[in-house]
Amino acid sequence: MSSASPYVLIGGTHSAKHILVQMRGYTLIELIVVVALIGMMLGVSTPKIRDALFTDPLKGTARKMVGLIHEARNESIRMHEAHTLYMDMGSNRFWMDRAAMNDEEMNMARKNGHALSDGVEIQDVWLASKGKKSAGETQICLNEKGYIQPSAIHLSCEDGRQWTLVLSPFLGKVKILEKYVDFVP
Repeated sequence: MSSASPYVLIGGTHSAKHILVQMRGYTLIELIVVVALIGMMLGVSTPKIRDALFTDPLKGTARKMVGLIHEARNESIRMHEAHTLYMDMGSNRFWMDRAAMNDEEMNMARKNGHALSDGVEIQDVWLASKGKKSAGETQICLNEKGYIQPSAIHLSCEDGRQWTLVLSPFLGKVKILEKYVDFVP
C-alpha cells in the first residue's frame, strides 16, 4: 500500500483477512486537550474582560448616560414630542421627562432617576446656548424630531480621570472623549 493512501491495512500483509479502515478526524485525546486549553484561556481572560467592562464606575456611568440620551431621542421621534434630559449636580442624578407629563409624573421621573456610580460626579454641563453650568440642575432639550441642543457633559472620577460626552445635535450620536474638553461659546 502506498504511504499517501488515506486507508490503513489492519492485520498485516501475511494475514488472511485484510481490512481496510479509512482514517479521518481527530482522536478523543486530541479533542479533550483542545477543549481543556480553550477552557483555561477563557477562565483567565473572562474575569479581566468583566472587570474592565463592569467595574469601572466612570465607564458604567457614561454607558448609562449614553443609553438615556439615545432613549430620549428615540422617544422624541416616536412620540413626536419634546423630551428633556435633567442633570442634578448636587445630588449626582440624571433623568428624562417629556413635555406632556403632569407634575406628578415629573416628580416620579425625578425620583426614579439614575444615580451616578460611587466616586463619579457630573463636573459641569456645557450648553451652546447658555455656556457652562457647574452647580444645581441643568436641562438638555430634545425637540419632537429628536434634535438635541449642542452640549457636552463633563464627568470626573475620584481617581482623577475626566471624560467628556459630546452630544451631536442632528445625528443623535454621543462621542465619548477620555479627557476634559473645554468648549468656547
